[in-house]
Amino acid sequence: MKKFVIKTLGCKTNQVESALIAEILLNNNYLETDNIKEADYFILNSCSVTQTADKKNFSYLKRAKKENPYIKTVVTGCMAQLQKDNLLKNNIIDYIIGNYEKNDIAKILEKHRNYTVSDIFEHNDFRYKKLYQTKRTRASVKIQDGCNNRCSYCTIPYARGKNRSNSIENIIEQINLFADEGYFETVLTGIHIGQWGLDFEDKKTLRNLLEEIEKTNIKRYRLGSLNPLELDENFINFLSQSEKFCPHFHLSLQSVCNKTLKAMNRYYTEAQIIDLVNTINSKFKNVFIGSDIIVGFPDENEEDFNCTLNNLSGMNISKVHVFPYSKRKGTPAYEMPNQIEEAEKKNRVKKIQDISGKKHLEFLKRNVLTENEIIIEKNRDKKTNLLKGVTKNYINILIDDSDKYKDTLQKVLITGFYADKEKLTAKIVT
Repeated sequence: MKKFVIKTLGCKTNQVESALIAEILLNNNYLETDNIKEADYFILNSCSVTQTADKKNFSYLKRAKKENPYIKTVVTGCMAQLQKDNLLKNNIIDYIIGNYEKNDIAKILEKHRNYTVSDIFEHNDFRYKKLYQTKRTRASVKIQDGCNNRCSYCTIPYARGKNRSNSIENIIEQINLFADEGYFETVLTGIHIGQWGLDFEDKKTLRNLLEEIEKTNIKRYRLGSLNPLELDENFINFLSQSEKFCPHFHLSLQSVCNKTLKAMNRYYTEAQIIDLVNTINSKFKNVFIGSDIIVGFPDENEEDFNCTLNNLSGMNISKVHVFPYSKRKGTPAYEMPNQIEEAEKKNRVKKIQDISGKKHLEFLKRNVLTENEIIIEKNRDKKTNLLKGVTKNYINILIDDSDKYKDTLQKVLITGFYADKEKLTAKIVT
Protein backbone atom coordinates (compact mmCIF):
# COMPACT_ATOMS: atom_id res chain seq x y z
CA MET A 1 0.00 0.00 0.00
CA LYS A 2 1.52 3.31 -1.10
CA LYS A 3 1.94 6.19 1.33
CA PHE A 4 1.73 9.96 0.86
CA VAL A 5 2.64 13.15 2.68
CA ILE A 6 0.66 16.29 1.89
CA LYS A 7 1.84 19.85 2.53
CA THR A 8 -0.52 22.80 2.13
CA LEU A 9 0.52 26.40 1.56
CA GLY A 10 -1.66 29.46 1.16
CA CYS A 11 -5.35 30.09 1.63
CA LYS A 12 -8.20 28.30 3.41
CA THR A 13 -9.47 27.12 0.04
CA ASN A 14 -6.26 25.16 -0.42
CA GLN A 15 -6.73 23.71 3.07
CA VAL A 16 -10.20 22.42 2.14
CA GLU A 17 -8.89 21.01 -1.14
CA SER A 18 -5.99 19.28 0.62
CA ALA A 19 -8.46 17.59 2.97
CA LEU A 20 -10.38 16.40 -0.10
CA ILE A 21 -7.17 15.17 -1.80
CA ALA A 22 -6.25 13.20 1.32
CA GLU A 23 -9.74 11.70 1.58
CA ILE A 24 -9.74 10.71 -2.11
CA LEU A 25 -6.38 8.97 -1.76
CA LEU A 26 -7.38 7.23 1.46
CA ASN A 27 -10.48 5.91 -0.31
CA ASN A 28 -8.21 4.55 -3.06
CA ASN A 29 -6.02 2.43 -0.78
CA TYR A 30 -3.28 4.96 -0.03
CA LEU A 31 -2.03 5.63 3.49
CA GLU A 32 -1.26 9.10 4.85
CA THR A 33 1.93 9.62 6.85
CA ASP A 34 3.94 12.48 8.32
CA ASN A 35 7.23 10.72 7.61
CA ILE A 36 8.72 11.73 4.25
CA LYS A 37 11.35 9.00 4.49
CA GLU A 38 8.70 6.25 4.34
CA ALA A 39 6.39 8.00 1.84
CA ASP A 40 6.04 7.17 -1.86
CA TYR A 41 4.57 10.60 -2.75
CA PHE A 42 5.11 14.12 -1.48
CA ILE A 43 2.10 16.23 -2.51
CA LEU A 44 2.53 20.00 -2.41
CA ASN A 45 -0.70 21.99 -2.66
CA SER A 46 1.04 25.22 -3.60
CA CYS A 47 0.40 28.94 -3.30
CA SER A 48 1.79 31.42 -5.80
CA VAL A 49 0.41 34.77 -4.65
CA THR A 50 3.91 36.22 -4.06
CA GLN A 51 7.55 35.51 -4.88
CA THR A 52 7.99 34.44 -1.26
CA ALA A 53 5.31 31.79 -1.74
CA ASP A 54 7.13 30.44 -4.81
CA LYS A 55 10.39 30.22 -2.85
CA LYS A 56 8.62 28.28 -0.08
CA ASN A 57 7.20 25.87 -2.65
CA PHE A 58 10.62 24.98 -4.01
CA SER A 59 12.13 24.83 -0.53
CA TYR A 60 9.65 22.12 0.52
CA LEU A 61 10.16 20.18 -2.73
CA LYS A 62 13.95 20.22 -2.40
CA ARG A 63 13.73 19.16 1.24
CA ALA A 64 11.46 16.22 0.33
CA LYS A 65 13.87 14.97 -2.35
CA LYS A 66 16.82 15.43 -0.01
CA GLU A 67 15.20 13.43 2.78
CA ASN A 68 13.96 10.74 0.39
CA PRO A 69 15.63 10.61 -3.06
CA TYR A 70 13.12 7.94 -4.19
CA ILE A 71 10.00 9.94 -3.37
CA LYS A 72 7.74 11.15 -6.18
CA THR A 73 6.92 14.85 -5.87
CA VAL A 74 3.47 16.05 -6.91
CA VAL A 75 2.82 19.78 -7.35
CA THR A 76 -0.75 21.01 -7.52
CA GLY A 77 -2.36 24.33 -6.63
CA CYS A 78 -1.73 27.78 -8.05
CA MET A 79 1.97 27.40 -8.88
CA ALA A 80 1.15 24.29 -10.91
CA GLN A 81 -1.52 26.23 -12.81
CA LEU A 82 0.48 29.42 -13.42
CA GLN A 83 3.91 27.97 -14.12
CA LYS A 84 2.96 24.67 -15.75
CA ASP A 85 5.13 25.21 -18.84
CA ASN A 86 8.33 25.62 -16.82
CA LEU A 87 7.89 23.25 -13.90
CA LEU A 88 8.46 19.99 -15.82
CA LYS A 89 11.94 21.22 -16.70
CA ASN A 90 12.74 21.06 -13.00
CA ASN A 91 14.17 17.68 -12.01
CA ILE A 92 12.77 17.80 -8.48
CA ILE A 93 9.14 17.68 -9.75
CA ASP A 94 7.59 14.43 -10.97
CA TYR A 95 3.88 15.29 -11.35
CA ILE A 96 2.09 18.56 -12.14
CA ILE A 97 -1.66 18.65 -11.51
CA GLY A 98 -3.80 21.72 -12.20
CA ASN A 99 -6.34 23.28 -9.85
CA TYR A 100 -9.30 21.88 -11.80
CA GLU A 101 -7.84 18.36 -11.78
CA LYS A 102 -7.21 18.02 -8.02
CA ASN A 103 -10.19 15.69 -7.57
CA ASP A 104 -8.67 13.33 -10.18
CA ILE A 105 -5.40 12.83 -8.33
CA ALA A 106 -5.88 9.10 -7.63
CA LYS A 107 -6.52 8.34 -11.32
CA ILE A 108 -3.62 10.54 -12.40
CA LEU A 109 -1.14 8.80 -10.10
CA GLU A 110 -2.48 5.36 -11.11
CA LYS A 111 -1.98 6.12 -14.81
CA HIS A 112 1.40 7.85 -14.23
CA ARG A 113 0.30 10.95 -16.12
CA ASN A 114 2.98 13.39 -15.04
CA TYR A 115 1.36 16.47 -16.58
CA THR A 116 -2.37 17.16 -16.17
CA VAL A 117 -3.15 20.87 -16.36
CA SER A 118 -6.04 22.22 -18.43
CA ASP A 119 -6.87 25.79 -19.41
CA ILE A 120 -8.66 26.99 -16.27
CA PHE A 121 -10.79 29.48 -18.25
CA GLU A 122 -12.39 26.63 -20.23
CA HIS A 123 -14.26 25.49 -17.14
CA ASN A 124 -17.66 26.86 -16.16
CA ASP A 125 -18.63 24.27 -13.55
CA PHE A 126 -17.87 24.04 -9.85
CA ARG A 127 -16.40 20.63 -9.01
CA TYR A 128 -18.18 19.49 -5.88
CA LYS A 129 -17.23 16.52 -3.76
CA LYS A 130 -18.46 15.89 -0.22
CA LEU A 131 -15.83 16.03 2.51
CA TYR A 132 -16.56 13.65 5.37
CA GLN A 133 -13.76 14.48 7.78
CA THR A 134 -11.49 17.40 8.56
CA LYS A 135 -8.65 17.60 11.07
CA ARG A 136 -9.68 21.13 12.05
CA THR A 137 -12.06 22.13 14.83
CA ARG A 138 -13.91 24.49 12.49
CA ALA A 139 -15.07 22.72 9.34
CA SER A 140 -14.55 24.82 6.22
CA VAL A 141 -16.93 24.61 3.27
CA LYS A 142 -15.78 25.75 -0.16
CA ILE A 143 -18.67 27.71 -1.62
CA GLN A 144 -17.09 29.00 -4.83
CA ASP A 145 -13.92 29.13 -6.91
CA GLY A 146 -12.33 31.69 -9.23
CA CYS A 147 -12.61 35.47 -9.44
CA ASN A 148 -14.02 37.86 -12.03
CA ASN A 149 -12.04 40.87 -10.80
CA ARG A 150 -8.82 41.97 -12.44
CA CYS A 151 -6.82 43.74 -9.76
CA SER A 152 -3.67 45.07 -11.38
CA TYR A 153 -1.28 43.18 -9.06
CA CYS A 154 -2.99 39.79 -8.90
CA THR A 155 -2.45 36.51 -10.78
CA ILE A 156 -5.10 34.54 -8.90
CA PRO A 157 -7.81 34.80 -11.61
CA TYR A 158 -5.32 33.16 -14.02
CA ALA A 159 -4.69 30.39 -11.49
CA ARG A 160 -8.31 29.86 -10.49
CA GLY A 161 -10.34 30.94 -13.51
CA LYS A 162 -13.72 32.66 -13.64
CA ASN A 163 -16.16 32.77 -10.74
CA ARG A 164 -17.90 29.40 -10.35
CA SER A 165 -20.35 28.85 -7.51
CA ASN A 166 -21.22 25.74 -5.58
CA SER A 167 -24.99 25.17 -5.45
CA ILE A 168 -27.07 25.97 -2.38
CA GLU A 169 -28.10 22.29 -2.25
CA ASN A 170 -24.49 21.07 -2.18
CA ILE A 171 -23.42 23.62 0.43
CA ILE A 172 -26.35 22.84 2.74
CA GLU A 173 -25.69 19.11 2.28
CA GLN A 174 -22.07 19.60 3.33
CA ILE A 175 -22.93 21.79 6.32
CA ASN A 176 -25.59 19.35 7.53
CA LEU A 177 -23.09 16.51 7.18
CA PHE A 178 -20.61 18.40 9.36
CA ALA A 179 -23.31 19.24 11.90
CA ASP A 180 -24.31 15.56 12.08
CA GLU A 181 -20.64 14.65 12.62
CA GLY A 182 -20.56 16.91 15.67
CA TYR A 183 -18.90 20.04 14.29
CA PHE A 184 -20.17 23.26 15.87
CA GLU A 185 -18.85 25.77 13.34
CA THR A 186 -18.38 26.07 9.61
CA VAL A 187 -16.21 28.60 7.77
CA LEU A 188 -17.40 29.64 4.31
CA THR A 189 -14.39 29.84 2.06
CA GLY A 190 -13.52 30.37 -1.59
CA ILE A 191 -11.37 32.57 -3.79
CA HIS A 192 -13.88 35.43 -3.79
CA ILE A 193 -16.90 34.44 -1.70
CA GLY A 194 -18.65 37.76 -2.27
CA GLN A 195 -19.16 36.72 -5.91
CA TRP A 196 -21.02 33.57 -4.89
CA GLY A 197 -24.22 33.08 -6.89
CA LEU A 198 -23.57 35.81 -9.45
CA ASP A 199 -22.92 33.16 -12.13
CA PHE A 200 -26.31 31.50 -11.59
CA GLU A 201 -29.07 32.17 -14.09
CA ASP A 202 -31.26 33.57 -11.32
CA LYS A 203 -28.37 35.68 -9.89
CA LYS A 204 -28.27 34.66 -6.24
CA THR A 205 -26.30 36.62 -3.63
CA LEU A 206 -24.26 35.63 -0.60
CA ARG A 207 -27.09 36.79 1.63
CA ASN A 208 -29.45 34.33 -0.11
CA LEU A 209 -27.04 31.55 0.83
CA LEU A 210 -26.72 32.69 4.44
CA GLU A 211 -30.51 32.78 4.82
CA GLU A 212 -30.51 29.05 4.01
CA ILE A 213 -27.54 28.32 6.31
CA GLU A 214 -29.47 29.95 9.15
CA LYS A 215 -31.99 27.08 8.86
CA THR A 216 -29.38 24.32 9.30
CA ASN A 217 -28.35 22.63 12.56
CA ILE A 218 -24.86 24.15 12.56
CA LYS A 219 -24.37 26.25 15.70
CA ARG A 220 -22.37 29.04 14.10
CA TYR A 221 -20.75 30.10 10.84
CA ARG A 222 -17.88 32.40 9.89
CA LEU A 223 -17.15 34.23 6.63
CA GLY A 224 -13.90 34.38 4.68
CA SER A 225 -12.48 37.56 3.15
CA LEU A 226 -14.86 40.10 1.67
CA ASN A 227 -14.43 43.05 -0.66
CA PRO A 228 -15.74 46.25 1.01
CA LEU A 229 -18.22 46.74 -1.84
CA GLU A 230 -19.91 43.46 -0.90
CA LEU A 231 -21.09 44.66 2.51
CA ASP A 232 -23.93 47.16 2.41
CA GLU A 233 -25.91 48.31 5.45
CA ASN A 234 -28.80 45.90 4.81
CA PHE A 235 -26.41 42.95 4.69
CA ILE A 236 -24.66 44.11 7.88
CA ASN A 237 -28.06 44.50 9.59
CA PHE A 238 -28.95 40.94 8.59
CA LEU A 239 -25.69 39.61 10.05
CA SER A 240 -26.08 41.63 13.24
CA GLN A 241 -29.46 39.99 13.92
CA SER A 242 -28.14 36.46 13.46
CA GLU A 243 -27.40 34.26 16.48
CA LYS A 244 -25.25 31.96 14.32
CA PHE A 245 -22.98 34.48 12.59
CA CYS A 246 -19.59 34.92 14.24
CA PRO A 247 -18.87 38.68 14.54
CA HIS A 248 -15.57 38.40 12.67
CA PHE A 249 -14.99 40.32 9.45
CA HIS A 250 -11.93 40.11 7.24
CA LEU A 251 -11.91 43.00 4.77
CA SER A 252 -9.75 42.74 1.68
CA LEU A 253 -8.78 46.44 1.64
CA GLN A 254 -5.22 46.38 0.15
CA SER A 255 -4.89 50.17 0.62
CA VAL A 256 -6.70 53.10 2.22
CA CYS A 257 -5.45 55.70 -0.26
CA ASN A 258 -7.60 56.73 -3.21
CA LYS A 259 -4.69 57.09 -5.65
CA THR A 260 -3.30 53.65 -4.84
CA LEU A 261 -6.72 51.99 -4.83
CA LYS A 262 -7.37 53.33 -8.33
CA ALA A 263 -4.00 52.06 -9.58
CA MET A 264 -4.80 48.65 -8.07
CA ASN A 265 -8.18 48.50 -9.86
CA ARG A 266 -9.97 48.41 -6.51
CA TYR A 267 -13.27 50.17 -7.11
CA TYR A 268 -13.95 51.81 -3.75
CA THR A 269 -12.63 54.83 -1.89
CA GLU A 270 -11.09 55.78 1.45
CA ALA A 271 -14.41 57.28 2.50
CA GLN A 272 -16.32 54.07 1.69
CA ILE A 273 -13.87 51.99 3.75
CA ILE A 274 -14.07 54.31 6.75
CA ASP A 275 -17.86 54.43 6.56
CA LEU A 276 -18.04 50.61 6.34
CA VAL A 277 -15.83 50.11 9.40
CA ASN A 278 -17.90 52.65 11.36
CA THR A 279 -21.13 50.91 10.33
CA ILE A 280 -19.86 47.47 11.37
CA ASN A 281 -18.73 48.79 14.75
CA SER A 282 -22.11 50.46 15.30
CA LYS A 283 -23.98 47.19 14.74
CA PHE A 284 -21.80 44.76 16.72
CA LYS A 285 -20.31 44.84 20.19
CA ASN A 286 -16.63 43.85 20.37
CA VAL A 287 -16.58 42.81 16.71
CA PHE A 288 -13.29 41.63 15.20
CA ILE A 289 -12.38 43.51 12.00
CA GLY A 290 -9.26 42.29 10.24
CA SER A 291 -7.85 43.56 6.96
CA ASP A 292 -5.24 42.94 4.28
CA ILE A 293 -2.92 45.76 3.23
CA ILE A 294 -0.29 45.80 0.47
CA VAL A 295 2.51 48.36 0.88
CA GLY A 296 5.09 49.50 -1.65
CA PHE A 297 2.76 49.32 -4.65
CA PRO A 298 4.33 50.95 -7.76
CA ASP A 299 4.25 54.75 -7.51
CA GLU A 300 3.03 54.65 -3.89
CA ASN A 301 5.00 57.64 -2.66
CA GLU A 302 5.48 58.63 0.98
CA GLU A 303 2.38 60.81 0.96
CA ASP A 304 0.27 57.94 -0.42
CA PHE A 305 1.62 55.52 2.16
CA ASN A 306 1.03 57.98 5.00
CA CYS A 307 -2.55 58.35 3.80
CA THR A 308 -3.10 54.61 4.34
CA LEU A 309 -1.14 54.71 7.60
CA ASN A 310 -3.17 57.60 9.03
CA ASN A 311 -6.50 56.16 7.91
CA LEU A 312 -5.70 52.81 9.53
CA SER A 313 -4.64 54.58 12.72
CA GLY A 314 -7.98 56.39 12.88
CA MET A 315 -10.18 53.36 12.27
CA ASN A 316 -11.53 51.01 14.92
CA ILE A 317 -10.13 47.79 13.46
CA SER A 318 -8.68 44.80 15.27
CA LYS A 319 -5.72 43.58 13.22
CA VAL A 320 -3.92 44.19 9.92
CA HIS A 321 -2.23 41.57 7.77
CA VAL A 322 0.37 43.53 5.81
CA PHE A 323 2.33 42.36 2.78
CA PRO A 324 5.04 44.04 0.71
CA TYR A 325 3.99 44.34 -2.94
CA SER A 326 5.37 41.40 -4.93
CA LYS A 327 5.94 41.73 -8.68
CA ARG A 328 4.05 39.05 -10.59
CA LYS A 329 4.83 38.65 -14.26
CA GLY A 330 1.80 38.98 -16.51
CA THR A 331 0.03 41.57 -14.35
CA PRO A 332 -0.31 45.28 -15.28
CA ALA A 333 1.50 46.31 -12.09
CA TYR A 334 4.59 44.37 -13.17
CA GLU A 335 5.20 46.92 -15.95
CA MET A 336 4.28 50.02 -13.96
CA PRO A 337 6.94 52.73 -13.48
CA ASN A 338 8.29 53.93 -10.11
CA GLN A 339 8.71 50.50 -8.51
CA ILE A 340 9.51 50.80 -4.80
CA GLU A 341 12.81 49.59 -3.34
CA GLU A 342 12.65 46.46 -1.19
CA ALA A 343 14.21 48.22 1.81
CA GLU A 344 11.49 50.86 1.73
CA LYS A 345 8.81 48.17 1.49
CA LYS A 346 10.21 46.52 4.62
CA ASN A 347 10.19 49.87 6.41
CA ARG A 348 6.54 50.39 5.52
CA VAL A 349 5.60 46.86 6.55
CA LYS A 350 7.12 47.52 9.99
CA LYS A 351 5.10 50.73 10.43
CA ILE A 352 1.83 48.96 9.59
CA GLN A 353 2.75 46.05 11.87
CA ASP A 354 3.29 48.49 14.74
CA ILE A 355 -0.20 49.92 14.21
CA SER A 356 -1.66 46.42 13.96
CA GLY A 357 -0.04 45.40 17.23
CA LYS A 358 -1.49 48.39 19.05
CA LYS A 359 -4.92 47.87 17.53
CA HIS A 360 -4.98 44.20 18.45
CA LEU A 361 -3.90 44.88 22.02
CA GLU A 362 -6.68 47.48 22.37
CA PHE A 363 -9.18 44.99 20.97
CA LEU A 364 -8.11 42.27 23.41
CA LYS A 365 -8.28 44.67 26.38
CA ARG A 366 -11.88 45.55 25.49
CA ASN A 367 -12.79 41.87 25.74
CA VAL A 368 -11.38 41.22 29.21
CA LEU A 369 -14.17 40.53 31.76
CA THR A 370 -16.71 39.88 29.01
CA GLU A 371 -18.55 36.64 28.36
CA ASN A 372 -18.16 34.84 25.07
CA GLU A 373 -18.74 31.51 23.38
CA ILE A 374 -15.83 29.21 22.63
CA ILE A 375 -15.29 25.88 20.89
CA ILE A 376 -12.74 24.02 22.99
CA GLU A 377 -10.43 22.10 20.69
CA LYS A 378 -9.55 18.39 20.82
CA ASN A 379 -5.86 19.01 21.49
CA ARG A 380 -4.34 21.06 24.29
CA ASP A 381 -2.05 24.01 23.60
CA LYS A 382 1.46 22.64 23.00
CA LYS A 383 3.31 25.41 24.87
CA THR A 384 1.15 25.60 27.99
CA ASN A 385 -0.74 22.28 28.06
CA LEU A 386 -3.91 24.31 28.69
CA LEU A 387 -7.21 23.83 26.90
CA LYS A 388 -7.48 26.14 23.90
CA GLY A 389 -10.06 27.51 21.52
CA VAL A 390 -11.32 30.52 19.58
CA THR A 391 -14.21 32.79 20.53
CA LYS A 392 -16.96 33.86 18.16
CA ASN A 393 -15.14 37.16 17.66
CA TYR A 394 -11.81 35.45 16.87
CA ILE A 395 -9.82 35.59 20.10
CA ASN A 396 -7.41 32.81 21.04
CA ILE A 397 -8.31 31.60 24.52
CA LEU A 398 -6.50 29.39 27.06
CA ILE A 399 -8.41 27.60 29.86
CA ASP A 400 -7.08 25.67 32.85
CA ASP A 401 -9.66 22.93 33.18
CA SER A 402 -10.54 19.27 32.69
CA ASP A 403 -10.27 17.18 29.51
CA LYS A 404 -14.02 16.57 29.74
CA TYR A 405 -14.52 19.94 28.03
CA LYS A 406 -12.50 19.01 24.94
CA ASP A 407 -14.44 19.28 21.68
CA THR A 408 -17.38 21.07 23.31
CA LEU A 409 -19.06 24.44 22.92
CA GLN A 410 -18.86 26.44 26.15
CA LYS A 411 -19.77 29.84 27.55
CA VAL A 412 -16.72 31.45 29.17
CA LEU A 413 -15.76 34.54 31.12
CA ILE A 414 -12.56 36.10 29.76
CA THR A 415 -10.34 36.78 32.78
CA GLY A 416 -7.16 38.41 31.46
CA PHE A 417 -3.98 38.12 29.42
CA TYR A 418 -1.66 35.18 29.15
CA ALA A 419 2.09 35.88 29.25
CA ASP A 420 2.63 36.34 25.50
CA LYS A 421 -0.07 39.07 25.30
CA GLU A 422 -1.52 37.47 22.16
CA LYS A 423 -3.86 35.11 23.98
CA LEU A 424 -6.42 35.64 26.72
CA THR A 425 -7.32 33.36 29.60
CA ALA A 426 -10.85 32.40 30.52
CA LYS A 427 -12.91 30.24 32.85
CA ILE A 428 -15.94 28.20 31.95
CA VAL A 429 -19.25 29.65 33.11
CA THR A 430 -21.38 26.80 34.48
